[in-house]
Amino acid sequence: MKLFGPLYDRTIGWAKHPRAPLYLVILSFFEAIIFPVMPEVMLVPMSVAKPRRAFWFATISLAGSMVGALVGYFLGHYAFEALKPMFAALGMLHGIESGIAIVQAKMAQSPWAVFTFLVLGGFMPIPMKIFTWASGIVGVPMLPYMASMLIGRGKRVFLLALLIRLGGERAEQTLRKYIEPVGWVAMVLLVGLVGWLVVRANGA
Repeated sequence: MKLFGPLYDRTIGWAKHPRAPLYLVILSFFEAIIFPVMPEVMLVPMSVAKPRRAFWFATISLAGSMVGALVGYFLGHYAFEALKPMFAALGMLHGIESGIAIVQAKMAQSPWAVFTFLVLGGFMPIPMKIFTWASGIVGVPMLPYMASMLIGRGKRVFLLALLIRLGGERAEQTLRKYIEPVGWVAMVLLVGLVGWLVVRANGA
């Protein structure tokens, strides 16, 4: 059954829309706060469609993510308890609480241990909002927090942009050729990661 090929073709079409950069910024902003879809779903096809603008797309995506990270931090710090019922209804509460437990453990070591963890976390296929809310709830110092968000998400989007910029049309052809197995492997890894987080949280 072909699932990811048609989705890929449709996303490439959306990526060529004149307002696609604005949509990318908005998606990056809300993904850092509450939205479950990572901005790479727009960043990659936009960069593939226009390789020469890949670094610009990565820059505006990072800018949206950074503003969202700041908003998510303050929402976590000041509004988490009031919003718990909403997160429970959306099925997000367990993931955020798992993130809180991990960040608290790192904070017990030092703020810069949290920095290292968040930098590494920014490269994982985990929704950014888990880290932004958890950091605000725990009270991670602002300097290491914002530095980790900048480096963690920055290296992720700019590495994608670099690979696509260097690959050009060949990257688009290769991605289109292998989109089905890549999509299914990514889905299996994501399901496995979620399962691991759940098991780890329950074990804690």
